[in-house]
Amino acid sequence: METTASHFGQWGLVLFWTLLGSIFIAFVPFYKKSQRKPASVYIAFMVAMAFEMFGIPMSMYILAWVFGNKIPEGIFWGHTLVEQFGHLGMYIGTVFAMLGIVLVVLGWKEVYKRYWSKEKGQGELVTNGIYNFIRHPQYTGFMLITFGMLLDWATLPMLIMWPVMAMLYYRLARREEREMETEFGVAYIKYKQHTGMFLPSIHVSGITAPIDGYTE
Repeated sequence: METTASHFGQWGLVLFWTLLGSIFIAFVPFYKKSQRKPASVYIAFMVAMAFEMFGIPMSMYILAWVFGNKIPEGIFWGHTLVEQFGHLGMYIGTVFAMLGIVLVVLGWKEVYKRYWSKEKGQGELVTNGIYNFIRHPQYTGFMLITFGMLLDWATLPMLIMWPVMAMLYYRLARREEREMETEFGVAYIKYKQHTGMFLPSIHVSGITAPIDGYTE
């Protein structure tokens, strides 16, 4: 019977899950200087998740040493919501992660074909598909993937890195939008008016209200 303790010491799985989680970085232009910081934090998040889930539960050992007591499962080690929902919390996290993967792939499919694969200045403004609803589906996808992992197996490094990563992707998105306004002008400004930055917009009586709290 599988137990939480049986997860540890499986270094092959540490490598496998690190590579599997990190591969989605290939769906963004990670080689660009502006992408390096958020991409690096994302990969570090994947390493921390795999290391503590399948290698050594360092957060548990550190907290047990600090407080002098054994730390219950679900508090910075083990399945995060196991005490509240059993393994249902793991499945909820998986749903978030899978949704994130879908957004990353759908975003790449549209933007690579019509923008990234073109010569500089020859790309089109992408507003169809998933981009008809949100302007940065891939960054939303990365946040959902990592949030899903937090719901499954949260550790101290992951909890520290997640808001840092969110802020870096927010700043990157703002920077890219300034560049898009320069490149596409009024067309991009009009596009922004009916889409949300990271989450879809709500249209009420002709007024657009992005539910991610971002509007300009």
